[in-house]
Amino acid sequence: MGGRSRPPAVGGASLPAVLCILTLLPHGLVGEPAEEGDALHRVKRGWVWNQFFVLEEYTGLEPLYIGKLHSDMDKGDGSIKYILSGEGAGTTFTIDDGTGDIHAIQRLDREVKAQYLLRAQARNRLTDRPLEPESQFIVKIQDINDNEPKFLDGPYQASVPEMSHIGTSVIQLTATDADDPTYGSSARVVYSILEGQPYFSVDAKTGVVRVSLADMDRETRENYTVVIQAKDMGGQLGGLAGTTVVNIRLGDLNDNPPTFDQRLYQMSIPEAAPAGSVVGRIWAKDRDVGVNAQMEYSIIDGDGRDTFDISTDPTNLFGIITVKRPLDFESKPSYTLKVEGANTHLDAAFRHRVPFRDMTIVHVAVEDVDEPPLFDMPAYYVELPEDAEIGAVVMTVTARDPDAANNTVRYSIEKSSDPDKFFYLELTSGSLMTLRSLDREEVGWHNITILAMEMNNPAQIASAAVAVRVLDVNDNPPSLTHYLEAYVCESAKAGQLIQTVTAVDPDQPLGGQHFNYRLAPEAANNPNFTLRDNQDNTAWILTRRGGWSQQDQSLFYLPVVISDGEQPVQTSTSTLTVRVCSCDREGNVMSCNAEAHSLPASLSRGALIAILACIFVLLVMILLMLSLRTQRKKPYLCDEEENVHENIVRYDDEGGGEEDTEAFDIAAMWNPREAHRHPPHQQPPHPGKARQDMLPEIESLSRYVPQACVVGGGLGEDSNVHGYVLAKLLDADSDTCAPPYDSLQTYAYEGEGSVAESLSSLQSGASNADHEYDYLSDWGPRFKKLAEMYGVLETNAAPVW
Repeated sequence: MGGRSRPPAVGGASLPAVLCILTLLPHGLVGEPAEEGDALHRVKRGWVWNQFFVLEEYTGLEPLYIGKLHSDMDKGDGSIKYILSGEGAGTTFTIDDGTGDIHAIQRLDREVKAQYLLRAQARNRLTDRPLEPESQFIVKIQDINDNEPKFLDGPYQASVPEMSHIGTSVIQLTATDADDPTYGSSARVVYSILEGQPYFSVDAKTGVVRVSLADMDRETRENYTVVIQAKDMGGQLGGLAGTTVVNIRLGDLNDNPPTFDQRLYQMSIPEAAPAGSVVGRIWAKDRDVGVNAQMEYSIIDGDGRDTFDISTDPTNLFGIITVKRPLDFESKPSYTLKVEGANTHLDAAFRHRVPFRDMTIVHVAVEDVDEPPLFDMPAYYVELPEDAEIGAVVMTVTARDPDAANNTVRYSIEKSSDPDKFFYLELTSGSLMTLRSLDREEVGWHNITILAMEMNNPAQIASAAVAVRVLDVNDNPPSLTHYLEAYVCESAKAGQLIQTVTAVDPDQPLGGQHFNYRLAPEAANNPNFTLRDNQDNTAWILTRRGGWSQQDQSLFYLPVVISDGEQPVQTSTSTLTVRVCSCDREGNVMSCNAEAHSLPASLSRGALIAILACIFVLLVMILLMLSLRTQRKKPYLCDEEENVHENIVRYDDEGGGEEDTEAFDIAAMWNPREAHRHPPHQQPPHPGKARQDMLPEIESLSRYVPQACVVGGGLGEDSNVHGYVLAKLLDADSDTCAPPYDSLQTYAYEGEGSVAESLSSLQSGASNADHEYDYLSDWGPRFKKLAEMYGVLETNAAPVW
């Protein structure tokens, strides 16, 4: 087989197309095996294409001719058909199936695909039978210089410290050329600088950008723009070039000292400004930036070093002057400060040049303001005995106006600090006086707040605390620690201890409590008990005799007198109740109630029945007596015809409503004394005895009304309700068996105007102590029965001690 090619036109120039037939490989033997003795026949060799070469970027109008396929079996009669397959077959490459000519129908680009692998075969056109085995060949695209160098990472950002030396490396650039580096000089790149001279330069081979000018100052110029070019073909004429931009920033060094823009600062601050208030700020400007411009300020001299302070703000650039101590315009109206500002980060390379610090003067003027009054002390303490008289001067406070005007000051007490108004503060003098009696046992300390206000400007108010300690005075008598009830066994002997008593005193003397105990004078010589003072604030109750018996007397009341040891001596008497109890042999209480004598064991059954029968008869008689007494007294309380209630008018007639004005006489309700009188032409419906419950009572009845009935007053025996009530009261008082209450009572505000006061038990639970009923004996004969029921009056009572 053979191959031929004709030169395609590339860029108008005629270039030979290379057709290389590298090898002819034996295909094999064809036909049957030869018989012994037959002559040997030669086998025809097939064809194999290996590779074609073609230039890229063909711009002609006709398809680009690449090469020709030809088989030795091709006789030129068109019986052979050539078939092309593989990469790009039919789309990029086509073949003339009759002649075997191969053409490129698309533009080829080596940077897109450098070679194509194709397969070719010759077949019989009629039978489509392969005439030769399929052969494989390569179409290689040859490079031309059609790509310029590119900086893939541009534009670039770089920095270099200011004042750098010549030759200091800044950044290295690399340009990439897509052309074939193994074919010609299309990919050999050379670097050059187009813009940025004389400050920077670039190495032609390595692309390293370097400093080419010494002592470049950032404060003069900080940013530079450098344009770098990369050119292929070794920089020769006709080579393609690409450019990029490098933005170079000079880094800062601390090469400039700080400087105050003012040699003297004028500031002012009100005298009432509290500690920590900002007076003003100063700034030592530095041409450097970042940490190289950070400052530290200090007050190095001046008469205000102890009054003011200076610190650096969060940006570390400004100095903030603040108040350190309270100001007073009247004592010092102005201050002078000498302030220094210095860099905190120094560069060793420039430290020797200049001092990186500067100084300035700050003048601070104190402004006068209207200040509140000022007390001579911030707080006061005073001690006062609890028996101080009302109106006594406790102390005198003083406040003044610190301003030059020296306005008059008025004093008062803050209400919330003395809600119970124990004290009074004199308006002009400031004298603190007592307004109420003090009691240390109730309130031991009084913490009050006093106010001072300028008379001409009430908004200016100052306050001070006054702590008043109430000193103890022996004004409370001692008493037994708690309500004591002792017992004595029936088997107790003389001299036996039955109770140890102690006392308590709300007073707190400095030397401690010292109590003395003794029996009351009326019980000092009693034959039953004695008291021994142990001189340790306790006392013993001892028996004087033996032979105790509940049947004789079960209760004894022993008055004990307790006195304290302070002046003035306070004394109180407490009553100790002693019960006689039955005890076992060890002295443990078994029973403290009087027990009935046990019956002799020799009583017969008949005697027991007789005793029980007597008891039953007595019970029946008692019940009958009580029933008769109740029936006899029942009209006293339940007779509807004679039961009178204050301010209640009872009528049996049914009224006719609001418009019925003739059913009753309204005058009878307003004037009972005139209700019984009738006009001359009218007569009472029932002459003789008039109904007493028809007369309403208006006047309140009192237990202190005269015990005399008004008879014959010209109004008839039944005309006066007042007389009727007095008669009923007289009957009740004369009946000793009647209950101690009246059938007619008056209630307004219960207990008002009465010696007995309130009889209600609604508030009896407010006290834990036992109620005393001795006052019932002072209420007169009507309450005698009540007094007896509560045991106030006892007949033939045994001695209490």
